[in-house]
Amino acid sequence: MSSAEEKSLPFPERWPRASKFALSACAAAVAELVTFPLDLTKTRLQIQGEAAIRRDGVAAGQEAPYRGMLRTAVGIMREEGLGKLWQGATPAVYRHIVYSGVRMVAYEHLRDSVLRRAEDKTFPLWKAVVGGMSAGAIGQFFASPTDLVKVQMQMEGKRKLEGKPLRFRGVHHAFLKILSEGGIRGLWAGWVPNVQRAALVNMGDLTTYDSVKHFLLLNTSLVDNSVTHSASSACSGLVAAVLGTPADVVKTRIMNQPRDKQGRGLLYKSSMDCLIQTVQGEGFMSLYKGFIPTWMRMAPWSLVFWLTYEQIRRICGVSSF
Repeated sequence: MSSAEEKSLPFPERWPRASKFALSACAAAVAELVTFPLDLTKTRLQIQGEAAIRRDGVAAGQEAPYRGMLRTAVGIMREEGLGKLWQGATPAVYRHIVYSGVRMVAYEHLRDSVLRRAEDKTFPLWKAVVGGMSAGAIGQFFASPTDLVKVQMQMEGKRKLEGKPLRFRGVHHAFLKILSEGGIRGLWAGWVPNVQRAALVNMGDLTTYDSVKHFLLLNTSLVDNSVTHSASSACSGLVAAVLGTPADVVKTRIMNQPRDKQGRGLLYKSSMDCLIQTVQGEGFMSLYKGFIPTWMRMAPWSLVFWLTYEQIRRICGVSSF
């Protein structure tokens, strides 16, 4: 193909991966803004009652009482204001632009060019699992600094209520402060549990969505439309929540813990140390703190994301996922 012919092609055909990155980033931003209050509620629930804080007394102030998802959300609105339900939304959107863009492009590349689907378009489950976990891990590694800022900014309202000074004036100040205090390494604090969680979540999300969607298309009378996309996303949201919540609790606690001048955590040495301390101090089910808001967020997030993503691809002339 000559350069003139190539230039005349639509953008999605000339730059397929860049197009898919942009489309998935747009769909993820929409889904993130719609469901963000549930993410904030989940984060607050996961931090409450940390055994390490009770034991070591690192955090000052009164410990927040345990309360369910609805009471936590209502408490945030009453004590901090309605707008605080979206506190940390900006870095969350930044995170999903990077995370969703990279993971979607990586998964399709692995599925179509590395692991390769069969001629009848079937994709064995084990290949889907490998592709989903790999794509999630790659995407989350690149997005880890934005996730760190999101988690820490989500806790700013709680610090204010406890009479502690706020740490950040905004997203960019948060990035600069974390970088100045912990260096480049500080921006990737908690990246190991972050990547572990993303691998598990995407084994639930990408793997389940892709597998269920193509199973329905090949074995039922359903066609590639919003009904099929909705059914597939409902399954993917539930599986992702079950697999990802324990790693999400560990990730949240490691990212939110206080650190020394070298960027080392004062409560937990590693993700495994956090896991052990959490189970020993609070019981196994503490790993599922925030499961209901996690699931209630992942279900609509998955629905909004996949429906938006599939429709945007169709409108822009890109083949269905």
